[in-house]
Amino acid sequence: MTRIKYFQELFQRYRRPGDLVFAAVFLLFALFLLSQLGEQTKWVKRTKWYGQPSLWPSVAVWGMVIFGAFHLLGSVVSPRIPGRLKEVAFWLRSLEYVLYFLAYVAVVPLCGYLPSTILFALFLTLRAGFRRPQHMVLAAVFATCVALVFRGFLQVKIPAGELYQHLPDALRAFALSYL
Repeated sequence: MTRIKYFQELFQRYRRPGDLVFAAVFLLFALFLLSQLGEQTKWVKRTKWYGQPSLWPSVAVWGMVIFGAFHLLGSVVSPRIPGRLKEVAFWLRSLEYVLYFLAYVAVVPLCGYLPSTILFALFLTLRAGFRRPQHMVLAAVFATCVALVFRGFLQVKIPAGELYQHLPDALRAFALSYL
């Protein structure tokens, strides 16, 4: 004997705490991207459909909207599990690192790429709980290598620091180019 499944049973799943909030935020983000699609990509006349610059971004964003709506629908009809606020607070803690990165971006033009990268790496090493001298040395060496590879070898255009203006002439030219 076959049993008829009702609408709620079709979309019911086991929801984790914070899933409803995540589903709503994801759908809102997907709808925002959909609203920007016409401004950011174009459909070019006399170009085959599979060669259109807007084809794959449109497929991706529409997919995000459709699956985001199904995710939200599934979250709404699933039984509520306590702990949503605790889960959302856990997600928001990651914004701490966004603030660190914004501070780093603000400090680079003042102190220069190499000193800022070393300080940032040391700070994040401490923040992650690594306090041994070996960890600090490794973080400083890693930061130095990253700065030298990006600035010196790859010639990535990163603003030179105001701090470099106070160096002696010969060292200033080197620091402005490679550090």
